[in-house]
Amino acid sequence: MRKAALLYNPLSGRRRERRVADVEAALAVLRAAGVEADAFPTRGTARAGEQARQAVTGGCDTVFACGGDGTIHDVVQGLVGTPAALAVIPLGTANSLACDLGLPVDPAAAAHAALEAQPLRIALGKIECTGLAGGRVSRYFTVAAGIGADAYLFNKLPTRAKVRFGMLAYVAKAIQVWLTLRMVPFAVDLADSRSEKVTELLAVRITDFGSVLRELAPGASLLGNDLRLVLFKTANRLSYLRYVLRGLAGARWSVPGIELLSSDHAACRPIETGEGTGPVYVEADGELVGRLPAEISMVPDALTILAPGDFATRRRSCESVPSSQSFSGWG
Repeated sequence: MRKAALLYNPLSGRRRERRVADVEAALAVLRAAGVEADAFPTRGTARAGEQARQAVTGGCDTVFACGGDGTIHDVVQGLVGTPAALAVIPLGTANSLACDLGLPVDPAAAAHAALEAQPLRIALGKIECTGLAGGRVSRYFTVAAGIGADAYLFNKLPTRAKVRFGMLAYVAKAIQVWLTLRMVPFAVDLADSRSEKVTELLAVRITDFGSVLRELAPGASLLGNDLRLVLFKTANRLSYLRYVLRGLAGARWSVPGIELLSSDHAACRPIETGEGTGPVYVEADGELVGRLPAEISMVPDALTILAPGDFATRRRSCESVPSSQSFSGWG
């Protein structure tokens, strides 16, 4: 690492009143190690990727995303296809990618970890869908993409509530959505020419989300070139709850109506019901992207990420799971 840019969202995540001090602590560690490093506040979600590209054009070999999964998501859009590496200083409300990598939460310690890290070339998920304002949009993702109930949650979660209450805002809104949301079915066309009717689809890339989700999709891994798809082929709210509790408990319960499988592609489309149910929303890394129809795919060899030296060993030592786990169908 010779030259680095630290991009941070001054408004998001935990310890907002200490955000500049946290970033300065990371800068001090890098500069003490002889790295030419500077920090820049992001200028909005649509601009962070552009700022990352500008940093690479300016000679940076490393770009730090200082924030949560949303900040990382925005920065990644500008790093795909460049030689620069992504490093993470976890300062967000949700730090799922940092948790999966095993990064320390202290900013200075995270900067030390980046200096000692190994560059790891990974595949990225890619989702293309109809944008909220129309037209076609596409986004790369590192953690997960979701279609259905979880994307509806992100659509309804007020930014002010997330800023003020952090993870509690997510939990409160998730409970409200679970209790009140009308589950709207949509179709998923899979790579094996199979078509399923679901109320929620998750396309997961990481093993450990931390927090209450833990191992959301057993078998998912940044080291692979595929997605771990979770198909909710049910409208039963208790099945949704049991699946989340399964991850929290670290159990391998069989949940009726939910199937896990590995794939590198899925196409999702609305089902015409004639009942005026409204759009089915799409999210990527916790950021609302658009609505159906949508296509999810994999982009191999897409991004260099700085990971602890033992990351690959830890992930490969995890217990293997079947590529497909099928339970009962529509419930």
